Amino acid sequence: MQFIDLAKQQARIHDRLYARIEAVLSHGNYIMGPEITELETCLCDFTGASNCIACASGTDALLLALLAWGVGPGDAIFVPPFTFFATAEVPALLGATPVFVDVDPVTFNMCPSLLQKAIDAIQQQDASIYPLPRDALERPLKPRVVVPVDLFGQAADYSSLLPIARRHGLLVLEDAAQAFGGQYNSQRTCALGCDAAVTSFFPAKPLGCYGDGGAVFTDDVGLADLIRSLRVHGKGKDKYDNIRLGINGRLDTLQAAILLAKMEIFPSEIAMRQQVAAWYEKHLQDIKGLTLPTLARGVYSVWAQYCITLPENKRDSTVELLRQRGIPTNIYYPRPQHCLAVFRDLGYAPEDMPAALHASRAILALPFHPYLDEDSVHTVATALRGALL
Repeated sequence: MQFIDLAKQQARIHDRLYARIEAVLSHGNYIMGPEITELETCLCDFTGASNCIACASGTDALLLALLAWGVGPGDAIFVPPFTFFATAEVPALLGATPVFVDVDPVTFNMCPSLLQKAIDAIQQQDASIYPLPRDALERPLKPRVVVPVDLFGQAADYSSLLPIARRHGLLVLEDAAQAFGGQYNSQRTCALGCDAAVTSFFPAKPLGCYGDGGAVFTDDVGLADLIRSLRVHGKGKDKYDNIRLGINGRLDTLQAAILLAKMEIFPSEIAMRQQVAAWYEKHLQDIKGLTLPTLARGVYSVWAQYCITLPENKRDSTVELLRQRGIPTNIYYPRPQHCLAVFRDLGYAPEDMPAALHASRAILALPFHPYLDEDSVHTVATALRGALL
């Protein structure tokens, strides 16, 4: 059994995929070829965003947005502790301070009420209001950006998060790396009213290429133009007219061609993901000690992962039993961000973010992809039932 089966997807789109690749090989424009603009237009049409800037990775997408906003030393960037490293890594790379905001214990997305507390604590330099990084107590930090993450395919609570950010004059950057194709209150992710949004096209994502790739979305034309410049070494009229410092953050033309082929079947794959999730709910719902994923009101998940919650003392033995039966699993994420060695100097204690800490010890991701059949889901459920007796 495959955890994610990209081979079945490739077989389905073989002819159109190879036609797209051969077209790139034929015209030879491997950097910023015509497929880049075609893909950006396609992604705008799909999401409803006004501007899309394709780039080299989801991490570069985060970097480009924060660079464009001039994020740097003295800035407080509010991020969840239960997510992939890049969300907190990029602000730190720019010299800003990641301020961790614990997650909701049900959805595992950033908790709005705790965001408010974290902002208050930063403004008052008072860790009794909410746990703060050490340097926030040593010097005043300026609250600048909130980066909610749409975890496991489910959009964060933007109807609550956005008003909090607006009240305090903060920018909001939606990290939709795991949720491209999902919806929140009938609007597509990456077009939810944030100042900008980013996503990733890493191969395992719901829409993935065959390497690294990403994109930034925004309705701000000026911001989009600035990011396009930053994407190519801060270029002006041409690549030798450098008017600012930037990065080499371009998406390869071949990866754009692959994504265009995949976009043709992406809506049907999203529907197939709903069916697989429904099968899991059907076969897992009565297993004692197992908690199924819960979707918030108004959310249409793209199910980037299917993550169950187990008793903390049962996860390791469950992983081993499933491994013995040929069932692959994964753990997202074994260490919350505030517990990573790289952020030790921030001075957080593990217990400062209790929901993230518990999630890191209890969540288990099961095999999940659009081509998983019900018999395979039943096999996973039977193994889980035996493990949790």
